[in-house]
Amino acid sequence: MVKFISLSSGSNGNCYYFEHQGGAFIVDAGIGPRTIKKRLQDHGLDFSKIHFVLVTHDHLDHIKSLGVFCSKYHIPAFATRVLHNSLVHHFCTRGRMSGCARYTKLDETLEYDGVEFTPFLVSHDATQTVGYNIKVENTVFTLATDIGQSNPQLVRFAKESQVLILESNFDIDMLMRGPYTPELKVRICNGQGHLSNDRMGEILRQVYHNGLTHIFLCHLSENNNTPSKALESAEVALKSIGVKAGNDVITVALPRREASSVYTF
Repeated sequence: MVKFISLSSGSNGNCYYFEHQGGAFIVDAGIGPRTIKKRLQDHGLDFSKIHFVLVTHDHLDHIKSLGVFCSKYHIPAFATRVLHNSLVHHFCTRGRMSGCARYTKLDETLEYDGVEFTPFLVSHDATQTVGYNIKVENTVFTLATDIGQSNPQLVRFAKESQVLILESNFDIDMLMRGPYTPELKVRICNGQGHLSNDRMGEILRQVYHNGLTHIFLCHLSENNNTPSKALESAEVALKSIGVKAGNDVITVALPRREASSVYTF
């Protein structure tokens, strides 16, 4: 049995918790250990089970507390060599990763603590950004947050997964009519920034298969999106290929500033 909970999802901080029979791990550490511990306790989950961290990229909302995790709890942090070279110099992690760095290679599968994970490159304007295909017990997850557009690796892994955790950052109309500067608007939607609701829907049409049971929409913008808009885009996209959201597949918009419910697979 695998338990999944999003502890925070958005530009305020990102952290996803996976618990299995042998322990637990998190993807990214963009919120503090005290917050993680409190939110896990509130849901009957155990902070001390966390055995390692998978890192997606070096933006602050994903690694703000990674250095604290490594220095205080001596928890291994898995990332590519490119990412670890950046973390050596980042103010959040500089001088705090000693003995905790573990190296991954793109498109190569590693096994640690009974979990198999494969990092794959995605399009985002960090030093390097990866998604993960994760095999835990009998469940396969694909996680892709902070991506500007789809790519063949994402499509391939998602088609093999029971659970897809996918960015749905912005509604294009809200973004264009909103207060952001023209430069920031271009950065968000130029294919190297974030994934729109429409592009998320296009990906769902490509990757949906009968074995896909859950779709979690993550990293929703506080200013340029709403959960209802993201879920509606997913529902419309799935309906166009004859799939009914809530019946054929569960769709969930993950909250930004609080924990989600706990999901068991």
